[in-house]
Amino acid sequence: MSVDWSTLSDGDLAALSIAGRQPAFAEILRRHRTAVFRIARAWTGDADEALDIVQETFVAAHRALARYDGGRAMPAWLSTIALNKCRDWARRRAVRRFLSFGLDHDGQAEAIPDPAAAIDDRAADRQELDRVTRMIATLPDTLKTPLILHGIEGLPQAEVAAMLGISAKAVETRIHRARAALAEKLRTPQGDGDARA
Repeated sequence: MSVDWSTLSDGDLAALSIAGRQPAFAEILRRHRTAVFRIARAWTGDADEALDIVQETFVAAHRALARYDGGRAMPAWLSTIALNKCRDWARRRAVRRFLSFGLDHDGQAEAIPDPAAAIDDRAADRQELDRVTRMIATLPDTLKTPLILHGIEGLPQAEVAAMLGISAKAVETRIHRARAALAEKLRTPQGDGDARA
């Protein structure tokens, strides 16, 4: 008898995946990969980097399924893993940038390609979406994370507060500051200004 994986809860899918049923984890991936991608894309500002982070997130999630609490919402659990992978990405990028500057003895300005370079999008709305995504990626982590989790992923402020270990009021304040900083960046012609944390 075939199983309709789409009818099972995330907790059931996790339990079946732990028991070795690969289609169960494939269903978890199918359900949640778009949300994880949105988090990673908003964090990095780059679709290709975001795809790598999605892959890393689900590899880590698969390895950690035995520690997943079935009573916890799967999207929140995966968002936490994704944010950790985004932070790892940012650290690796900072190290690469530091090493590239350290090795550049010729003084060439092109030592580090800009990972947020514009993608060749044809539609104007797609270009604007990419611009906004890149601007979100430049916000400080303390502002970017609550904005992504609440504003993009739609998680309740109380859940975001629990994930980040801060009060719901702090989440609300950070989201307000993130939106204000983002609006200021988007008012500039190139949107290159630094966020005021």
